Amino acid sequence: MATRSWCGSAFGVVRRVESLVVLEQLGTSLFDTALLMVVKDRCANATSPGTNDTRFAGEEEQQRAMSDFYLVNNLIVQLTPIVPALLLAKAGDRGWRRAPVLVPLCGYLLSSVTLLQVVLLRLPIQVMFGTAALYGISGGFCAYWPGVMTLASLGSDTENRSKAMMRVELMYGAAGLLGSLLSGHVFLLYSSSVGHGTVLLCICTLLQLLGLTHATVLLQVKQVSSEPEERSPLLLDSSAGVPAETSKRKNTVNVVLLFSAAILYGSSVSGAMEILGVFVMKEPLNWNAAQVGYGNAAGFVIFLSSYLGAIAFRRCVSDVTLILIGMLSFACGIYFMSFVTASYMFYLARSLSLFALIPLPTIRSILSQQVPTSLCGITLTALQLALRFAALAYIPAFTKLYQRTLGWFPGFVFTLSSILAVLGMIPISVVGCRQTQPRRPKETETTVEPRHSDKEN
Repeated sequence: MATRSWCGSAFGVVRRVESLVVLEQLGTSLFDTALLMVVKDRCANATSPGTNDTRFAGEEEQQRAMSDFYLVNNLIVQLTPIVPALLLAKAGDRGWRRAPVLVPLCGYLLSSVTLLQVVLLRLPIQVMFGTAALYGISGGFCAYWPGVMTLASLGSDTENRSKAMMRVELMYGAAGLLGSLLSGHVFLLYSSSVGHGTVLLCICTLLQLLGLTHATVLLQVKQVSSEPEERSPLLLDSSAGVPAETSKRKNTVNVVLLFSAAILYGSSVSGAMEILGVFVMKEPLNWNAAQVGYGNAAGFVIFLSSYLGAIAFRRCVSDVTLILIGMLSFACGIYFMSFVTASYMFYLARSLSLFALIPLPTIRSILSQQVPTSLCGITLTALQLALRFAALAYIPAFTKLYQRTLGWFPGFVFTLSSILAVLGMIPISVVGCRQTQPRRPKETETTVEPRHSDKEN
């Protein structure tokens, strides 16, 4: 009887969305290392037609070639998912909750298979641009992550929603940490018939296939009963005798402020991370595949420290204060990164960003409480799409700025990133001030059961 109960519990854990996140992120962390090393190899060894001269003989030229590749690739990945992600979000809110998760996993699998073919058949690296477009058409991360967060949100009550979302982030980070630690060493494995990266990409493809199978067959979709729709935050005030327009206007301002903070902070983080992978490949760091894996692992450690920090801090501070702590942590760490000249300094800079991943999931949690349950999926997807549109500005800006400052201050883009993170603290502070405003007189609230905490409104 006990064995049967234990097996049932284990099967329940396997069916949770966290198990899918682990499989997918293990595969993605292996893929990211493989792609970076393949791009570096192709840029270093490409030659001009009809000559034996190396096109990217200088380190600066190689850096420009790598950053140009990622500029085009990332713009494709950021822009093509916009319409598919909206369609998948609509399908999810209409009851097809697996769709925003399942379809993007097909794109992940296609990317891994294509990069494997690029390595085996020595295809041009530009083939990955076409794969990036197909990946985007499948919805990509823009559809996948809001889909995952929606499942985590619906599977938890309002009081534990932030904790549930941070738990997903924790599993994402733990899987990324493990995958990154292994990726550099596995990349170097090869036999006489295949080159570097083949074994790594085979394992990556297998993990992506397992993730797709899990989402199709095992993934459980459930919804924990929460407050009724008519008592959703957008309608709460009108049911208490306050005009509905006033309530909507108040909540709309909160939504706009949360979107603004997320865009500024997301641009800061993503813009810096787009450059960081190329930055560590140049002198004075000049990392190899194993060191790249360790560097990626250091980034995923931040998922663990952010989760632990959120659990510890939320006992004594509000969600808004949690977000401010995370933003300040990242701003300090990325500013220090501007002056990194040795590997130990890189890890010191990353250690300053211990709580850098608290802000976005907490913003999503607060945002999900500003709208009815039926609009949760589309709202979170709209936030993800807003971050995608912001990529139109920050990806080219950070890339071109990095190329133009290579000769005198390569870390200037990281200083810019820290400034954006500080600016993101302004709208969040306004949200905090709005939440500390005096509440309505008690007699106007008697018809409505108060929510569990002012900070969650």
